[in-house]
Amino acid sequence: MIEVLVVVGPGVVADARLLEEIATREFAAAGVSGTLVHARDASHVLSLLSSPEGAGCVVVLPGPSGEVRSLIGRDLGAVVWVDVERADGVTAGAGATHLHGRGVGGLAWGIRHAVHQVRHPSRRIAYGPLPEQWGELYLPDLPDAGEPPVVMLIHGGYWRSIWAADIMGPLCADLTGRGLAVWNLEYRRPDLHGWEATTADVAAGLAALVTAHAPDTPASDALPLGGPPSGALPPGTDGAVALDLTRVAVVGHSAGAQLALRAVADAAGEAAGGAHTVAGGPRVVLAVSLAGVLDLVEGDRRWVGTGAVSVALGGRAPGRGEGQAVTPYADASPLLRLPLQVRQLIVQGAADDLDLVDFSRRYARAAAEAGDEVTYLEMPGDHFDVINPATPIWQATAETIAQALAGGPTPRG
Repeated sequence: MIEVLVVVGPGVVADARLLEEIATREFAAAGVSGTLVHARDASHVLSLLSSPEGAGCVVVLPGPSGEVRSLIGRDLGAVVWVDVERADGVTAGAGATHLHGRGVGGLAWGIRHAVHQVRHPSRRIAYGPLPEQWGELYLPDLPDAGEPPVVMLIHGGYWRSIWAADIMGPLCADLTGRGLAVWNLEYRRPDLHGWEATTADVAAGLAALVTAHAPDTPASDALPLGGPPSGALPPGTDGAVALDLTRVAVVGHSAGAQLALRAVADAAGEAAGGAHTVAGGPRVVLAVSLAGVLDLVEGDRRWVGTGAVSVALGGRAPGRGEGQAVTPYADASPLLRLPLQVRQLIVQGAADDLDLVDFSRRYARAAAEAGDEVTYLEMPGDHFDVINPATPIWQATAETIAQALAGGPTPRG
């Protein structure tokens, strides 16, 4: 059984009993054994991280102590550091993860991610030099050593840096179990880096699949973009990753759905027919919105996410008398980029924010009217049920994705 060690650093402002309750609940839900320890000081934290029972699955709430926080950047293994407060600009050591700004509930996310890393190894590949420019590549266990199609996942969080790629971990596990490779993308968010950095990272992350693929390249060169692995690749791989880049699905959740559909729309000028080829490489045959923010103009006017749209794009949407084709809204809003000329799956939980339900329904109707092939899937569920593998709405979504990618390689046009 997996052993999880949770270390609470000195000075953490949270009720000790509540932390214990959260940890105990998560241990039971994950089917693991766990221990929560309150550390006295930095030396105590370091000794716990070095102990055998801490190896492989450790979550630390560092707290305000400068000495403890100095440990975050050290190479201490696959530690999941969780700041209950927002803490921008923190870079964890090799193989480690830093989560922040999710309140006391961040402990639950930290435990889930720590267990996920142990159960579902991946390789972290950088697609740029900055700390947030990376993706995690998950490979299915294919007995015939075939080239699996790829699902690129783009997380949401209303374009805010407190939410990160870890929230998509459960989908990575589910999709690889269906024989699909998964590229779980991290990217710079506009609250810290600006809108152009975000869109550039998503495009670069998709194009980076070409480099990660390289099946005929020597292992030393196949993954040259840097970054230590967060785990080992599945048995039988030697660093050269075989992927079927003629069958790629781009899937985004919430704000990530906007980024996903916008990335597909941006590739429209580089392809013809029913698929988009990005930078001469990945061929996108399916774009998927999971509870997406698909109408940014109305999203800003209705103040969804407490004003998240205008904060992300750097300005308010045009007024009703000004027309909608105003940059950056004209470029960014999926509704204004139709037709995408690629097959789409629009998934929406009926119990979600009613504005998101409205956006998804109107977008799907507009896409069909524009001539796109679009499937609209609305089922019971809330905003997070669409990324929960245990729910019927995700099961239906995953089956549709797998079926769409099940055909043989698509001839390159």
